Amino acid sequence: MVSSKGKIVLSVSNDLFSDQRVHKVCCSLKEAGYEVELVGRFLKGISKDLKRTYPSRRFHLWFNKGPLFYANLNIRLFFYLLSSKANIFVANDLDTLPANYLAAKLKGKKLVFDSHEFFTEVPELANRSRTRGIWERIEAYFLPKVKHAYTVSPSIADHYKKRYGIQMRLVRNFPYEDKSNSLPTQKEDVVIYQGALNVQRGLEELIEAFSYDQLKDAQLWLFGSGDIEDELKLFCRELELTERVRFFGRLDPKDLRKETLKAKIGVSIEHIDILNYRYALPNKVFDYIQAKVPVLYSNMEDLAQLLDRENLGEKLRSHEPKEIANQLYAMLKSESYSTWQQNCVQASKKFSWENEESELLKIFNEL
Repeated sequence: MVSSKGKIVLSVSNDLFSDQRVHKVCCSLKEAGYEVELVGRFLKGISKDLKRTYPSRRFHLWFNKGPLFYANLNIRLFFYLLSSKANIFVANDLDTLPANYLAAKLKGKKLVFDSHEFFTEVPELANRSRTRGIWERIEAYFLPKVKHAYTVSPSIADHYKKRYGIQMRLVRNFPYEDKSNSLPTQKEDVVIYQGALNVQRGLEELIEAFSYDQLKDAQLWLFGSGDIEDELKLFCRELELTERVRFFGRLDPKDLRKETLKAKIGVSIEHIDILNYRYALPNKVFDYIQAKVPVLYSNMEDLAQLLDRENLGEKLRSHEPKEIANQLYAMLKSESYSTWQQNCVQASKKFSWENEESELLKIFNEL
């Protein structure tokens, strides 16, 4: 039975399991009275069972990467949306926009675009000019036609307004607020990284930092998967760090939260010469803050502006592995550590999904 507010189909190109942003959006819309369905893809041998309070569907596709994957996904998605009785289609990122736009236009339905990142500036496209050019043409064709859109950071919104004249609203990817003000009691020097194991995220340098004596008593925990996961594991073996650098793979958000509470420092040290990272507000940083874990972070434009004034840790001084080791050691032993933790308690009230949810619901209620 369709609710009084109508039905929304949200689509992504991932397998839904660890996409916390889309899950939060679905939960908020469902609680606000919309009927919600989430659509993604199934990855054989990788995708795990989902336990959600709303319906979801994952396509079994013929291809899992490259141009044929994106074509396959959009064709399946287009015909699925044509048969849907939804009132609103939500395209998450540029790679699902073609199918959503065409289906919405043919059916006379509302289209909403959620840009999770600066898609054409991701590092995976940096040295692939032909592929990047194709995505730029797709972006230039569809984005000026989008009337309802929101994104994760002010810098991305400003960029799209300058380039295409579209007005994107801001819905930042903050986690749910942890309402307990208690501080975790860490017994070990654990440094944590959450997120994709991809290029230009500072992971190689971070791992090498743990080969220096300053961090001989510390551990590095990596949560996530990605393109360079095997290379990073091999690098750890070469440096004889397998006992202190641990790979946990992808975890359910609730389980990830429990592990984050055990850490003393959270890291987000992406290379900011990549525009997608320079403009980012990584959700992992705010997961750390909700867990009252101080942060070592890169000088990303919007992120640094938020964190500098809150005093929640330190800004990265250098991507040189030895310098990372020195800075992490100093942070682990710093007299400022308890101050950073207390500041995280206060910041967790500001940087919460509950504060972003009202803007999200405004966008859909206005439709």
